[in-house]
Amino acid sequence: MKTQQGRYSLDGLKSQLSKNSRARQAGLLATALLPVIFLWGCAGLVSGQNAQPQNPQQPQTYSVSGAITPAAAGSGTTLTLSGAGTGTTTADASGNFTFTGVANGTYAITPSHAGYSFSPTSLSVTVNGANVATGLNFTATAQSYSISGTISPTAGGNGATVTLSGAANAKTTANSSGAYTFNGLVNGTYTVTPSQTGYTFNPTSQNVTINGASAGNVNFTATAVVGQTFTISGTISPTAGGSGAIVTLGGTASGTTTANTSGAYSFTGLANGSYTVTPSNTGYTFTPPSQTVTVNGANVGSVNFTATATTQSHSASLSWLASSSVVAGYNVYRGTVNGGPYTLVNTSLITGLSFTDTSVQAGLTYYYVAAAIDQSGNESVYSNQVTAAIP
Repeated sequence: MKTQQGRYSLDGLKSQLSKNSRARQAGLLATALLPVIFLWGCAGLVSGQNAQPQNPQQPQTYSVSGAITPAAAGSGTTLTLSGAGTGTTTADASGNFTFTGVANGTYAITPSHAGYSFSPTSLSVTVNGANVATGLNFTATAQSYSISGTISPTAGGNGATVTLSGAANAKTTANSSGAYTFNGLVNGTYTVTPSQTGYTFNPTSQNVTINGASAGNVNFTATAVVGQTFTISGTISPTAGGSGAIVTLGGTASGTTTANTSGAYSFTGLANGSYTVTPSNTGYTFTPPSQTVTVNGANVGSVNFTATATTQSHSASLSWLASSSVVAGYNVYRGTVNGGPYTLVNTSLITGLSFTDTSVQAGLTYYYVAAAIDQSGNESVYSNQVTAAIP
């Protein structure tokens, strides 16, 4: 019984141990699961953090630079970048420029500056993994324009002074047609004012704005002050050429007058304007041949000329009958007194039957004789005398 009971007890103990063992295992299992669950939770938190997006990597950029010459023109120039990206920058005082933060790609660079043109007008550049700092250069050329117009009628416009003020200051004189021009002007606002003694102008002045183009037809009308006239006068010397010379006036007014015995002349009753004075006299030339005279609110004197007698070519032609004797040639003699004495004219023996004397002077009378020369050099007596009056 005891044994049996003990066995039973032992079996019961085993059974109890088995239950206790399972219970402990269950407790251990439960105890072991808690860290697993805890670790799972940590793993979940870590996994969640790793799933958040990170900042994308910024693309690499580069610079593009160049220069505009001359520096004075390049300074302040605006440069525009277009193409794969856009941007603007301004050239510094030395004409240098730089674009920064430029990504890879192909671009066009275009400069602009009021009053300047550029060569080339734009440049293409490709950025490919490096800065670009060569070959991007421009040449700036200052642009200039003109202001032009006409003052009419020509009597008031010819010789008028035209004054320019404003963005630039200048003066010019209207030509014989009353036209004027100011060149080399930059963009800006100007005032044009004409003036001429003895005339008023309508309008008195005009404002002109140049903005990338020349300005033409800036015209005025001149009106003469009523009742004011002037004189042009002068002298032609020496009196031999001046006395009786005809003097012609052309230009704003026309007319003719005759110089007096002293060679003096004058034109009166002339309005302001431009005139041409031209003398003439048969047998004379004049220095200068003519003169341009501008009358502008005052008489004009001392418009003088010098007369020079015209040098004309004169000659005397002689011919004779052949000598009845055998001769080697002839000599010609000339005198200025009837009957001689005579002087040999020819420098070599004349073998023909004629001779032309080209050394005579106008206004004189000459007397000629001829003589025959034989083979031995003997000279005959003089022939009969002939007379030649040179006009």
